[in-house]
Amino acid sequence: MRLILVGCEYAGKTTLANEIVKWIDKTLGGARGFHDHFTIPSNELTAEDQEQFMVLNPRLKEMFQRYIIEYHLQPAFYADPDHNMTGFHIEEAVYAPLYYGYGGKGEYAERTTMARAVEKTVMTEAPDTVLILVRASAEVIAQRLRENPQPRGVLQEKDIEYVLQRFEEEYQASLIRRKFILDTTTATVEETVAEFAEQIEQYLSDTDRLRMLAHQALHAK
Repeated sequence: MRLILVGCEYAGKTTLANEIVKWIDKTLGGARGFHDHFTIPSNELTAEDQEQFMVLNPRLKEMFQRYIIEYHLQPAFYADPDHNMTGFHIEEAVYAPLYYGYGGKGEYAERTTMARAVEKTVMTEAPDTVLILVRASAEVIAQRLRENPQPRGVLQEKDIEYVLQRFEEEYQASLIRRKFILDTTTATVEETVAEFAEQIEQYLSDTDRLRMLAHQALHAK
């Protein structure tokens, strides 16, 4: 299964990604976790590494982020039956011009243009990729931000409506044709996972379906 989960911080992407991994393991077997290291600063860096990275100028940050995105487009990743990512190129297109200091419209390495180029590669390497926009209302996003602020979150409350709009724009402009939206405004985690399972059914690849049948046969014994 090849999934790209995108959406504003506090919409519930990470929580949903963790639950989808459990669903894949239960339904298809052999699930791997999501690649979730496309936000500056990356959660995979040590505190010391993050401090050093954050003092880099925008040009160097842009180069590093471009490398991270291109790296995850390599054919070796798509040899894995579960190459799933959170944020990836669309998050970069939304957050880079707003918070990272590069990639705006008409600027060098414009990220919206880069996003479409990334998607052309994705469609070549893995046309069965599914894009999922995870969204929630601006009011709910603001409430979650206030009640449980992420230690290294980038989203600022004043930008919530704009960021939500930008994710919608990038989702609509995406060249990835297999896609759907999950709204977590009032849905529980269990309800959202159930909706995911229902929506993903139409996009399961032949490989996914064979894995599902094999997994069912194995556990039927």
